[in-house]
Amino acid sequence: MPLPAPPTSSVSPFADAYARLTRVFPGLSVTELGPGEPAPQGDGWTPAAGLAQGGAALDAFLAWDEEQIRRDYGQRARPDVVAGFGLHRYAWPACLLITVPWFLHHRVPRLPVESVTFQRTLGRMAVRTGAFACLPDDPAAALPGARAVADEEALRAEVREAVAGHLGPVLSGFGPRTRRRGRALWGMATDEVVEGLWYVAGLLGEEHRAVRELELLFPGTAKPYAGSAAFRELSGPDGVPLLTRDRVSCCLFYTLRPEDTCATCPRTRDTDRVARLAVSAAG
Repeated sequence: MPLPAPPTSSVSPFADAYARLTRVFPGLSVTELGPGEPAPQGDGWTPAAGLAQGGAALDAFLAWDEEQIRRDYGQRARPDVVAGFGLHRYAWPACLLITVPWFLHHRVPRLPVESVTFQRTLGRMAVRTGAFACLPDDPAAALPGARAVADEEALRAEVREAVAGHLGPVLSGFGPRTRRRGRALWGMATDEVVEGLWYVAGLLGEEHRAVRELELLFPGTAKPYAGSAAFRELSGPDGVPLLTRDRVSCCLFYTLRPEDTCATCPRTRDTDRVARLAVSAAG
């Protein structure tokens, strides 16, 4: 992949990656805050640091999920199911803030929870970027805040550390609500990273490269994460290979609709996966 042109002093090294993300996935837009520019407040904006604290901000955030479940499924969900839904709806886009610049430009931003604010109903995120890792031959290596690392494997380690640095506090905030801890929570983190980038890379026309990169990113031994990328192929109609994966965690959607599990859920049989994937491929 050719390296991008060196950013000018007024252009963020992540601007192109975030713009491409929004072009292929209009449901998520990212605004980078300038120096001294305050993060948005009110009107549904939630600071990630508030979610990490696990108090009133998290209560308000999960109230939206609770109401959505009651409205769409005509029933109340267990509190841990509500919390799991809410965690997914934050973590999935939040991980993309790190993985998309890495995947597209080999640049890995460090985004502590204090640097991210989320507007869930509009699909908007405001971020304050700064320090980042890149490869030595990246033109952005000369920019303030850049730190060149030795090679691709070192950059993968930076991705894992950057995601853990952001999600770790968020998992601590959500953990008691989800009734999960330790390995179970980090299994959820593994799934959010893998499935988010896998989906977006498919929209970019780079699914196969993403699969290879994610298998290297999560070989199954990278702590604190639990599990691997876990991709595998199934044989579809006429022997056509169909790509799937086995989630480390379960989102508990089956508690609302037992007959309608996710295609990558550990509970979903391969015969059902093949039927769903074949329909999707035909479409």
